[in-house]
Amino acid sequence: MAKLTAKARKDIKPSKFALKVDGVEKYPVENKGHAKAALSRESEELAKGNLTPEQASKIKHKADAVLGKTDCKYHNCK
Repeated sequence: MAKLTAKARKDIKPSKFALKVDGVEKYPVENKGHAKAALSRESEELAKGNLTPEQASKIKHKADAVLGKTDCKYHNCK
């Protein structure tokens, strides 16, 4: 996957990020490629202790929703 440029990142709606930390949106999940990458990074960062289990769960849930693994009709995907 190509690296997300600053301009492209700025064009992504805030709702298309899985996590907001200190006012900064992180882990873009606007498409399947980025959702898969977010899941990979989530696992790595949780193992390193850079994410809380709650943050990791939120990332996983939003990425799974983009990948079609979660039904947002019955789960809060926001």
